[in-house]
Amino acid sequence: MIYRAICLTFSILLLAAPAGALELCGKKAQGEILRGYAPEAGKIMLDGKEYMLSPSGYFMIAFGRDEQPQKKLSLIDKVGNTENFNLQVAPTKWDIQNIKGIPQKKVTPSKEDEKEILRERGGVREALQDKLGKNYWQKGFIRPVEGRISGNFGGQRIMNGKKMNPHQGMDIAAPEGTPVKASSGGIVRLSGGNFFYSGNMVIIDHGQQLFTIYAHLKKTNVKTGDYVRQGQIIGQVGKTGRVTGPHLHWGASLNGVRFNPVSLLHMNNDDFCFNL
Repeated sequence: MIYRAICLTFSILLLAAPAGALELCGKKAQGEILRGYAPEAGKIMLDGKEYMLSPSGYFMIAFGRDEQPQKKLSLIDKVGNTENFNLQVAPTKWDIQNIKGIPQKKVTPSKEDEKEILRERGGVREALQDKLGKNYWQKGFIRPVEGRISGNFGGQRIMNGKKMNPHQGMDIAAPEGTPVKASSGGIVRLSGGNFFYSGNMVIIDHGQQLFTIYAHLKKTNVKTGDYVRQGQIIGQVGKTGRVTGPHLHWGASLNGVRFNPVSLLHMNNDDFCFNL
């Protein structure tokens, strides 16, 4: 009886055991990305949505522009034990941009233009669906081009007096033809397009559902399926699509969540790490 009691107690403790240590690096704020490390985890969930996990236990989670303040991060180990962590997401103050001089057809598209917009949305959606089991992102990120920041992620835009959707990237103004670099290594999932809003664009897959987006390019130097290295020239700054002048729109997406690409530049900064 004593032996059975000991075994039963051990089984209960095993079932109730925590799913393992968890480290996060980054800012818990709207529009930011967090790098995580959970070596004992078999699955990572944020509010019930699964994020890809590398074999060594690295993962990322992202907070959208309008993220709710309370999030539940679930760490599930390889035998099914679950441990939940409550994350408090800080609000971010977004700016407002009043932009004039946009061709009116780019603000109020015609029915014919709507077909082109659907083509653009379909092409981008398809490019962002891949689940590449690589972690090219762990090498870190660089700014793709130097120049004046003419638009920030999350800003509310008013174009020709009409309120538009919040900006989903960062705009960097630079002379037309300025080389644009891949901010990190990865696989090209889309190149070209000459889309209605984005013009010519490149989307790079950095693994684990993390993508960077480069839009309004004058031309692209890569093709879909290419592997590119960090710093490789992938195109030139242009003014294609909906623009008022030459600039690069630099965007980022993780598992369908658009976030501020600037946070990628600090992803490997261990000064922002904390344990839960």
